[in-house]
Amino acid sequence: MKKIALDGIDVRILSAVQRHGQVSKARLSELVNLSPTPCWQRLTRLKNAGYITGYRGEIAVDKMLDLSKVIVVVALKAHSRATFERFEQCIQGIDEIVECSATGGGADYVMKVVTNSLHDFQDFIDDMLDKDLGIERYYIYVVTREIKSAPVNLPKLLDRKRQSGY
Repeated sequence: MKKIALDGIDVRILSAVQRHGQVSKARLSELVNLSPTPCWQRLTRLKNAGYITGYRGEIAVDKMLDLSKVIVVVALKAHSRATFERFEQCIQGIDEIVECSATGGGADYVMKVVTNSLHDFQDFIDDMLDKDLGIERYYIYVVTREIKSAPVNLPKLLDRKRQSGY
């Protein structure tokens, strides 16, 4: 997809979509202070350029279930492309892994795992090790409270990028 230059209105539209999700043409135009038709045309252009990858609702699952959340830091034995691809392909199909990031430094991956209980988490770990994915070591950190979970502050990041001359 072709990269397009973003102006302040585009950033406001993206921020509004990030904050409010899928909204009506009228509501979006109010949020970004632009008349409905040009606002909707810009939104369509941003979608077509790939800047908006989807819409989702955030559900307060903790209000429905008492879950165990665990951060798992994984280091692999081998560091070949095939090893990374195998590991990454496998975790795509594991529902308990809700986030996974490849990292540099002393570990290869940081994952957020959600299960019904610590017992279920232990079963999850045992299953991961049984898959023989080349895990050399792993560390677990049980989440006791979530302090912050927020989307990026898009206007602030883009403003700093412009100020630094990039």
